[in-house]
Amino acid sequence: MQDLIDNLLNELRSAWRFRRYALLVAWGVCLLGWPVVYAIPDKYEARARVNVDTRTPLQPLLQGIAIDQDVQSQINQVRQALFGGPNLERVAQEAGMDLTGKTPRERQDIIGGLRSRIQLTLEPQSGGGGAPNNFYRITFQDRDQAFALKLVDVLLNSFVESTMGTGRQGTANAQRFLQEQLREYDRILADAEARLAEFKKRNMGLVPGEEGDYFQRLQNEVREIQRLESALSVATSRRAELERQLRGASPYVPPTDGAVAGRSGSTPGQPQDTASRIQETRARLDELLLRFTERHPDVIAARETLAALEERQRAELEALRRGDPDAAAVTGASANPIYQSIQLQLNEVDVEIAALRGQLADHRRSEARLRQLVDTVPEVEAEYARLTRDYDVTRATYNTLLERLERARLSGDAEATGIVKFDIVDPPSVSFGPVSPNRPVLLLGVLVVGLGAGGAIAWLMHMLKPVFFSARSLAEVTGLDVLGTVSAAWVDKQRAAVRRGVLRYSAASAALLAAFVVAVAVQGRASRFFSQLLG
Repeated sequence: MQDLIDNLLNELRSAWRFRRYALLVAWGVCLLGWPVVYAIPDKYEARARVNVDTRTPLQPLLQGIAIDQDVQSQINQVRQALFGGPNLERVAQEAGMDLTGKTPRERQDIIGGLRSRIQLTLEPQSGGGGAPNNFYRITFQDRDQAFALKLVDVLLNSFVESTMGTGRQGTANAQRFLQEQLREYDRILADAEARLAEFKKRNMGLVPGEEGDYFQRLQNEVREIQRLESALSVATSRRAELERQLRGASPYVPPTDGAVAGRSGSTPGQPQDTASRIQETRARLDELLLRFTERHPDVIAARETLAALEERQRAELEALRRGDPDAAAVTGASANPIYQSIQLQLNEVDVEIAALRGQLADHRRSEARLRQLVDTVPEVEAEYARLTRDYDVTRATYNTLLERLERARLSGDAEATGIVKFDIVDPPSVSFGPVSPNRPVLLLGVLVVGLGAGGAIAWLMHMLKPVFFSARSLAEVTGLDVLGTVSAAWVDKQRAAVRRGVLRYSAASAALLAAFVVAVAVQGRASRFFSQLLG
């Protein structure tokens, strides 16, 4: 952080060497920019405000039984008509603008300029009882006060008269139109009903129902077949896996060592299984080996007996794996719970596969029946959909026309009483002083731009003629070690010259600020002078 601050200070000190050039540039920008600001023409604003009041006693009585007067929609229509080319041209001529002798392109440009400067805005405010009062403000800006005032006055009168006329004329035209359309739709509705009834008689059982049209039903069957095939494939794979696990499992579990030990301690006359006899033979062999050698006849006989018993045990275990119940009784083995669980799951999967195959067959038959009707049902459904659509549209239109005709009759009678009232709140007026441009802000902007341009010039000259203010910065730039520095020795004459230069620069800077204050103070007279000079 300290290095950044040091570098910034070095840059500022380096640019400070060219402060005179920066000040000259700032003076030049201000001397050129301020006259341009003075030359900008003044604009005066004319305005008027009218209140569109719909809070008449008749309005709540007609709520829901007559057509609501959409004043906002009428005003939007009038606004579009007001801003149209022919109407604006008429308004401009009534306001005193001479358009004779102008080419069509020049007239178009003049009307476009007027359209961009005219503003008709809504200012909703809450009136008594919470009812909204729609205040519409008309504003226009121009260099000529009298023309701006006259134009707003003509626009206000045209706005009020056009809105009232549009409402009355629109209601009468709507009643005539509704009556004509209602007679026509009555005839069309009768024809549509007859055609639909005849079509249902000819195509009994083929018209679409709650399941949708033909293609939707066919698509549903195809999706259901795909789902069932996928489920059947999963169930088949599961069955194959269960069969594989069942083949690898034994129906019976061989006796454990504890069970064998329990049986070995039974009574002498009770038959023993092979595992118990193997255990006893091994114990007897160990006892004989403690007393005799390997070649002793009793040891050899014991080993032969042990081998025969082990071979017999392997045969019994193989029989157990095959599920032989006799072998299980001989060996004392118990039923394998894992084998039984796999067998139960296999039975459930078999039932599931059978159910899926039955459902799949049913849906395939349904799909086949639908595909056989591919040339008949879609045409019937398409014709039925067209007839139904036409009938529904015609019936809805007929009912709507009948309802609106009755409401239009009530609305026409209500308009004679007066539902909407226009009150001119602020008559057309024009500002005494110009509303634009904001010259103090523009003059300050020119000053800021001038100072910024001067600073940019000073920094650019520093970049073209760089200097070093410390041994560290010199070493960083050159990459060489700096052995030492020599301080500058200033004599009194040089110090006095530097002070005089700082005083002159300060005086010039203060003069620029004083010139800005004077420019702001004389802005009115200066703008009138430039207006007369350019006008």
